[in-house]
Amino acid sequence: MYVFKTLISFFRDPEYRSLLLTTAIVLTLGTVVYHYLEEWTWLDSFYFSIITLTTIGYGDFSPQTDEGKLFTIFYIIIGVGIILSFINTVYNHYLKNSKYNGKRKYDSD
Repeated sequence: MYVFKTLISFFRDPEYRSLLLTTAIVLTLGTVVYHYLEEWTWLDSFYFSIITLTTIGYGDFSPQTDEGKLFTIFYIIIGVGIILSFINTVYNHYLKNSKYNGKRKYDSD
């Protein structure tokens, strides 16, 4: 339940909302481009966008067209920083609003 309260407070902050919007735009852009350039399904395109920008890279999908490969080069350069900033911001927000605020559960007050 606490995770949901943290997420709600995250979405109420305008600074965080703009980062969320930027992240959504980058993921949407990748999904649309891969869908049309590589002729993948929408789900496969979204999946590849997420896997690529989080630097997981399972290798089960890879661009086969020259246009897709060129797009991927620029997509990674621009998108990795944005996605990692988003993940880091969510994590820091959660830590900042944690009711334990750095204390372990078993520490007594």
